[in-house]
Amino acid sequence: MTLHPEIAQFIASLPAPPEGPLDPVAMRAADEAHVAPLEERLPLHAVDDVTAKTAAGEVPVRIYTPVEADSYGMLVYFHGGAFFLGSLETHDHVARSLAKETGLKVVSVGYRLAPEAAFPAGLDDCYAVVRWAAEEGTGLAWDGTTLAVAGDSSGGTFAAAVAARAHDDGFDRITHQILYYPSLDLDFDVDRYPSLRENAVGYGLETAGLKPFNAFYLDSGADPADPLVSPIKRTDLTGLPPALVVTAEHDPMRDEGELYGERLREAGVEATVSRYEGAGHGFVQHFSWIPEYQAVFTQTRDFLGRS
Repeated sequence: MTLHPEIAQFIASLPAPPEGPLDPVAMRAADEAHVAPLEERLPLHAVDDVTAKTAAGEVPVRIYTPVEADSYGMLVYFHGGAFFLGSLETHDHVARSLAKETGLKVVSVGYRLAPEAAFPAGLDDCYAVVRWAAEEGTGLAWDGTTLAVAGDSSGGTFAAAVAARAHDDGFDRITHQILYYPSLDLDFDVDRYPSLRENAVGYGLETAGLKPFNAFYLDSGADPADPLVSPIKRTDLTGLPPALVVTAEHDPMRDEGELYGERLREAGVEATVSRYEGAGHGFVQHFSWIPEYQAVFTQTRDFLGRS
């Protein structure tokens, strides 16, 4: 299937990227400039900005309560952005949609970004907030059942790494991991996966851009051979929580996500792998308003309700 026409039209309208090294501060400002005003955002029962006092220090979080109730299942969400972009604001609409569709209380994590914060600061923040959410369960009205982790792109990297780290630490409260077009192999050798060649040019995120976009993270001390950096490098996937792995047909990173799902199943982990046809990388953040892609939130709800 070709790229969805509305996505193709948007990509064709984009200006050429600036020459020279990437400027994280300027790119963050440009990202924030496209955030919808508050009055246009999906309404929920409550949205609260809180500082989580965790083992990693104080971490800003935004808590989304879908409806008024005595208790809730919980989902901790990590935004994408190649480890140096993204914020509670740029992904606010994703967290709102997750809360509304799943009925879970969503905790979105404002983790520290590269290059200002060296590895493993961002990962530490994400993991610490999951532990904090479980420990503060009464205060958050958690019902003690569902505790899911979810993320898109580099946030999917963190979700997979947090699930693995929790398993290794004997923290067994995480019930589900949801990975939207995750970055699971930061090696970026183009010979590793056909999708790196098939989707190299013309679909928004391009293969040639993967190394420079992730350089801020890798240069801060993240080793691509480390399974906490590249979760697909983990040799033993047994015992990890059930996974939903969502991939995009025209994403250079499509095949690593699908291989990870396959390896999870081989290890005896329940794993659903779902490829969205006509979509490119980032579609949950940028194009979930297109009806066929809005279904990703319904699929997430159904996955969470199965076990």
